Amino acid sequence: MTAKELAKILGLSEASVSFALNGKPGVSTKTRNRVLEEAEKYGIQVSRKAATGRAAIYLIYYKKHGAVLTDSTFFSELTEGVEEECAREGYRVNILNVYTVEDLSRQLEELANQGAAGFLVLGTEMHDEDFAPLPFCKVPVLLLDNHFLSSRVDSVRINNVDGAYQAINYLIRKLKTVPGYLHSSYPITNFDERMEGFQKALRHNGMSISNALIHHLAPSIDGACGDMREILNQGETPARCYFADNDQIAIGAMRAFREKGYRIPGQISLIGFDDIQMCNYTEPPLSSVHVPKYHLGLVAAERLIRDIGQKDYYAVNIEVSTNLVLRGSI
Repeated sequence: MTAKELAKILGLSEASVSFALNGKPGVSTKTRNRVLEEAEKYGIQVSRKAATGRAAIYLIYYKKHGAVLTDSTFFSELTEGVEEECAREGYRVNILNVYTVEDLSRQLEELANQGAAGFLVLGTEMHDEDFAPLPFCKVPVLLLDNHFLSSRVDSVRINNVDGAYQAINYLIRKLKTVPGYLHSSYPITNFDERMEGFQKALRHNGMSISNALIHHLAPSIDGACGDMREILNQGETPARCYFADNDQIAIGAMRAFREKGYRIPGQISLIGFDDIQMCNYTEPPLSSVHVPKYHLGLVAAERLIRDIGQKDYYAVNIEVSTNLVLRGSI
């Protein structure tokens, strides 16, 4: 069978079939995969370039300090969502770790020149000054788990303000007291937005932020435990309940409270954020704000793929909602 005959069977132009068979740009990934599948069925020869694999989307983990990108379950679920959506649309996913904005800028430039279809940049630890100088002109880029007002690219992130607000509002209504806050000692956009949700809930309930007990702890289990232990050793009386910026902080603080003999939830109640798998196995199990990690990755990949090949482009910011999961820590 000839390429011309294949084009007729598929209802495509001869040019589209030729582009697909020879690994040239000019056709969508779906069309390219369809042509290659049918070509294999009918024994039509394809070029080596076309046969070597699918177009690549790069998932880039930007680890400015690595303090937050430590929970393998959170980010493995997110990555799974990205990979499944990309595979469904005919793309392969390559994962890179970068540690400086200079390295990130260089990687974006080089990979774009090598034919990358698009980039998903995990910007959890990124700040505006890291994002602003990046080269975003050649292929589509989506910022995942962060957003900047100065950005001209799509972003998909968690609705941090609403998630924190729901958790704090629940604590206030349940325990009739001003909640304490276990706030990260590392500056992260997500944590700043969760602080905004905390303040919003206090204002809504007629409470003052000045009356809230706020502790700054490292955003890891061991770090938070050590920091909270030191605070308690200095004679600090803990609040009746706490909201934590993430589950690792809550779990670390819980260990320190239990070491000092505090009963949870009898004397101290806690709610974390992210709902990592470990929440089910702490003693007691930790209540948390559930983030749909898999769905977050899937939505991000879906939006990026939609941008690939589009002539008209308008950046959007998508926020994925959360829900409160109640367990034994309240």
